[in-house]
Amino acid sequence: MVNAAPQTSSSRPTDPSAGEADAGKLPVVLLLAGSCMPVMGSVLLAPVLPTMSKAFASTPGSEILVPVVLTAPALVIALLAPLAGEIADRVGRKTLLVVSMVLYSIFGTAPLWLDSLHAIVASRVGVGIAEAAIMTVCTTLITDYYSGKKRDQYLGMQVMMATFAATAFFALGGALGAQSWRAPFWLYVSAVIIAVPMAFVLWEPQKNTDKAKAVAVPWAQILVPASVTLFAGVVFYALIVQLPYVLTGLGVTSVGIVGAGSALASLATAVGAVSFRFTAHHGPGKLLPVAFGLSGVGLVLIWFSSSIVMAMVGAVITSAGTGLLLPTLLTWAVSGLKLEQRGRGTGIWTGCLYVGQFLSPILLTIGAGVLGGLPVALGVLGCLSLVAAGFTALTRPDKHSPLH
Repeated sequence: MVNAAPQTSSSRPTDPSAGEADAGKLPVVLLLAGSCMPVMGSVLLAPVLPTMSKAFASTPGSEILVPVVLTAPALVIALLAPLAGEIADRVGRKTLLVVSMVLYSIFGTAPLWLDSLHAIVASRVGVGIAEAAIMTVCTTLITDYYSGKKRDQYLGMQVMMATFAATAFFALGGALGAQSWRAPFWLYVSAVIIAVPMAFVLWEPQKNTDKAKAVAVPWAQILVPASVTLFAGVVFYALIVQLPYVLTGLGVTSVGIVGAGSALASLATAVGAVSFRFTAHHGPGKLLPVAFGLSGVGLVLIWFSSSIVMAMVGAVITSAGTGLLLPTLLTWAVSGLKLEQRGRGTGIWTGCLYVGQFLSPILLTIGAGVLGGLPVALGVLGCLSLVAAGFTALTRPDKHSPLH
């Protein structure tokens, strides 16, 4: 039976050490749905950017401001996720999440009525602020409510759901965008709909607020996972952005083929994420070398690709590696953290991931210019991934922080 709400109070112990290992299925369904909201902010509007550029062609600086409509939320998440984690630990998780979901809908739908491009960009900053809290708190509550194999399963599902959601939102954005560039913004209403059951089903983990203020973040424990995650963010988002350019460079002219290639890579990411459920017991000391190794081999293969088939084989290998990479890194980062530290730890991890996302296209664009082409830049990133595989194999992170 699903434990949808506490029986006697609005909070209850959920620390695995207190014996609460499984909060039931309904809470995690809502948390996984909430985790898809930042994905919607990242990809939903991509298909309508050309139409927006035409609509605001007379606005000075529109050639810069229109792309910022898409990228601003990710940058805000990178900057504010650690602060969101701080608030979650000191003030509380549930209220922050529900309020952020409502604000996400308000800011997200604002462009339906705004006529100023500058005001739309400002609303997208608001979306990013809400997303920083949503992503951080959803992940934190999964680690609060569940432990052991259940936690591993749901962290893997979080990456898998995000991957499928990205594909679905891209398609929905294109379909709605065919009607009007404003139409995709209606999908942001979904957040406030999800917030309603969240308010009744989720609960605040029982913790000592004064203790949360006194318990500092164990920087010695989280600094290395956070640093590795920053690099992993660059690797994870490399092909999400660059694969269409790789295929175009190999002579592909059909948008349908490019889309099919991206969909196949996304599917491989989801498969890698699902595999974490069955391999998590090996610990990050064994999984991180595998994940970075697959990512590196695939990128190097793309470097030397002379055909579309060879490039797609490399893309699938890389994507399977990155799908395994994220839940492994998250588990490594938050394992061993006390309940009062978990929000800040997750916020720091989330911030580092999104810094990597923001830097990925910038670094690869610079690398392509310096090194003589995008395939070479991806190949160098692949070599660095292989170095990361060797580093994690030698340092054996699971010897320094318990997995469960």
